[in-house]
Amino acid sequence: MTDSKGKSSGISRRSALQLGAGGLAAGSMLSMPSLVYGQTEAIKIGHLTPMTGFLGSLGEWAVKGIQLAAEEINAAGGVMGRPLDVSSEDSINPDTAATKAQRMLERDGNAFLMGEISSASALAISQVAARNKRLFMALGPRSDTLRGKSCNRYMFCTDIPNTVMVNAVGSALLREGMVEGKKFVTLTADYVFGHDLLTAAKAFFDRNGATLVQDDLVATDVTDFSPYLIKIRQAQPDVVCLNLAGNQVTNFVKQYSEYGLPFPTVGFNLNTADAWAAGDGNLTGTWPTVWYHTLDNPDSKGFVERFQAKYGELPENHAWIEYIALKIAAQAMEETGSTDSEKLVDYFESGAKFNILKDREAYFRSWDHQLIQEAYPFTVKAPGEAADQFDILRLGEAVPGAEQDLEVIYPTSDQNPCKL
Repeated sequence: MTDSKGKSSGISRRSALQLGAGGLAAGSMLSMPSLVYGQTEAIKIGHLTPMTGFLGSLGEWAVKGIQLAAEEINAAGGVMGRPLDVSSEDSINPDTAATKAQRMLERDGNAFLMGEISSASALAISQVAARNKRLFMALGPRSDTLRGKSCNRYMFCTDIPNTVMVNAVGSALLREGMVEGKKFVTLTADYVFGHDLLTAAKAFFDRNGATLVQDDLVATDVTDFSPYLIKIRQAQPDVVCLNLAGNQVTNFVKQYSEYGLPFPTVGFNLNTADAWAAGDGNLTGTWPTVWYHTLDNPDSKGFVERFQAKYGELPENHAWIEYIALKIAAQAMEETGSTDSEKLVDYFESGAKFNILKDREAYFRSWDHQLIQEAYPFTVKAPGEAADQFDILRLGEAVPGAEQDLEVIYPTSDQNPCKL
């Protein structure tokens, strides 16, 4: 079948790229790739993500998500009739990430790069990509800096940035009367992501009449939070706000619960794997998320079912974002008929729309390369209310509302110093 421009539309392939190949359960289509690919060179994509360290558990979800997407795309005939070969490696730290990124492009023959969760490592990879003039899709880092002063032509960011996370939670806190006139204590991850998130949090407090009475920077390898808990008790805040990352959150909330401190907690960053690991009764408050498996959307539900069928567990938000990101990349290659980075960059900048398994389609902004999409606040169910550890969170309404422009929660061009 061909479209109005004479291109092959490939219904089954388009379904795999945009909707997740939900209809490709079994049958002759699944046997096609082995025949088609026999004489066809694979499209190689380098995938870097932390598999060790304080973000390592999140990286494991990332690998599962992107590999599921690759399998579905390949089962539907690949991209331009070619299979995808996604090689996943541990980025470990910024220096290692940069070294591996250069090797993936220079020696391994990858068309472009995807991945990362650490904002510091993503920055290092983006610099390698820019020098080589190759596309880098930064899938999990959330620092505003990556979309701001450190942006470049070849980097596109798919996760929500820090400012959006603050706005998503902040809107809920304002409705609950938990901001104006309140005293906040914050704990912040001591690297570029945390520093950036603290800046966004301070701006929110200043705009809405809150007072930041104490902030502590916390090294990413800290596991004993006793000194910080003692300082919180002495500060007597109205609210404790967490700008932590990875397993820092899990370790903190468990120890906070053991200390029995009475001050409510909220957070401007949380991944669902860390929430699940916290355990019933330890995590409380309001938090932001980019996606959650209970989202009432048919495409999202289909993805959850396929993920569970393959891995025997529910997908975490990093599994989702890596999954939809590879589908986005595949759509771009299919539509442009190319793996060339310049053509892919131009396509992303064109305003192309993408089904990301939410109620509204997403698109990249041309001037800062941020994927514009909905975000969500979620709250923690009361102790004993959850059916199991995966049921402890209650997803809130999408932010912004359906009647609002998607960009109202994102930094404007006046607020964002990005110069591509």
